Amino acid sequence: MEIMDTAAPTHVAHRDNHTHRDVNGGWLRPAVFGAMDGLVSNLALMTGVAGGAVSQQTIVITGLAGLAAGAFSMAAGEYTSVASQRELVVAELDIERAELRKHPKDEQEELAALYESRGVEPELARKVAEQLSRDPEQALEIHAREELGIDPSDLPSPTVAAISSFGSFALGALLPVLPYLLGASTLWPAVLLALLGLFGCGAVVARVTARSWWFSGLRQLALGGAAAGVTYGLGALFGTVMG
Repeated sequence: MEIMDTAAPTHVAHRDNHTHRDVNGGWLRPAVFGAMDGLVSNLALMTGVAGGAVSQQTIVITGLAGLAAGAFSMAAGEYTSVASQRELVVAELDIERAELRKHPKDEQEELAALYESRGVEPELARKVAEQLSRDPEQALEIHAREELGIDPSDLPSPTVAAISSFGSFALGALLPVLPYLLGASTLWPAVLLALLGLFGCGAVVARVTARSWWFSGLRQLALGGAAAGVTYGLGALFGTVMG
């Protein structure tokens, strides 16, 4: 009788099917949301000014000023936020490094107790903690991951975060201004291009969600369109009152 080896095919099938989405979104999610932020805010700003019946030149200057101000604001805010977070993490790592140097046995027992609380047998937990604690840097990395939930070797860069935020926001904010720069004389080409951009951003975001691309695109289209409509109405109202 031929004995079939079913272990390997089962393992391969499990490996091929047991995959997950990137729930953090990697670089794609912040980049798309940065562009979407620039697109919505600059579109709303331009439609609000246009609602006040101002000149085409004023709308273009407003759009370019909104692009520059928003991009620099996003970059500065992101740099400060990530730098502060990184400084806090580094300070906590320094505290943990000092504890490992001053009280290595206590830290080893703390690690063993952590493994025990997760269901590892006490003797095995002590052996694992002892073995992992032999290398100080490895011990620091493990304690940081287990106690602080961070990876010391993968800290975010404030400069990269700032440049990424600046670029993605500026790219999104450019869309409503682009038709004017190419010769358009009315607001509608800018609104149409911006709404298409909103739909596209929403569709791309669907790559890291469980929603379909058309649902995500239409949802973002509706939200951005509503923001532009409200600001246009407010601009028209203020233009009438102040005119």
